[in-house]
Amino acid sequence: MPLGHCLLALFVTVIWGLSFVVIKIGVGATPPLLLAALRFAFAALPAVFFIPRPKTGWRYILGYGFFLGIVQFGLLFAAIALGMPASLASLIMQAQVFFTILFAALLMGERPSPYQIVGGIVAFLGLGLIAWPRLAGSEAVPFLMTVAASAAWGVANIVSKRAGRVDMLGFVVWASLIPPIPLLGLSLWLDGPAQVAAALSHLDLKALASVAYLAYPTTVFAFAVWAYLLSRYPAATVTPFALLVPVAGIAGASVILDEAMAPIEAVGGAVIILGLAINVFGPHLVQRPGPA
Repeated sequence: MPLGHCLLALFVTVIWGLSFVVIKIGVGATPPLLLAALRFAFAALPAVFFIPRPKTGWRYILGYGFFLGIVQFGLLFAAIALGMPASLASLIMQAQVFFTILFAALLMGERPSPYQIVGGIVAFLGLGLIAWPRLAGSEAVPFLMTVAASAAWGVANIVSKRAGRVDMLGFVVWASLIPPIPLLGLSLWLDGPAQVAAALSHLDLKALASVAYLAYPTTVFAFAVWAYLLSRYPAATVTPFALLVPVAGIAGASVILDEAMAPIEAVGGAVIILGLAINVFGPHLVQRPGPA
């Protein structure tokens, strides 16, 4: 992958890492599924009137909108509302790296290199170091919801690859049309019409700022760039960059939310970075110059 695309992938990981902090702030004032519905409604409108529909089948647009918007973010927002810390959520969601590589191998015949396998194992150990102490009692339910959300992200990555080389900005914008109504319906069912109406009538600056950040930098820009990279490079090359998302998530949660970062989390973060380095740079570090 060229350096420019590597830097673009890193920028996306920072945006996504900070988005977990924004979600935590947003669900404190707005029902989680309603917040998710507003996120995708703002991402789709009014952009869908100005951006042409991508030249790909409707099944890919519907599939991406379903797995990314309804399943992934419905579960994630609900898990964070149930008490999942933003820092831990940003870590657990990176299991999508392994889900994506697994699904790409099973469904698309992509085979990860030995360096990517070793890097994935190292990064998984880093995730395990951070997640293991928290897997107990009532924290298990939001944790499992977050793992399921990361699996849905892996499926969405495969759908975007199946869609081919299309206009990924248009792909993300048009796919954002799918989640709002189902998510709103789920919120009306689970939270009740009275709570949804009250939340909509009392949207404050904090809630609106959360929706704006989640709709535009996080959804329209970041997912369009991510889908663009996945359409041009193997999943095992692109997805390991997402292992830096928890680094930004932990840092942001520590500074903005005062979530304490334990020493084991710092060690786990360092192990994750090592795994990313092995995934991305391992083959280049051992290359030997050929004969003149």
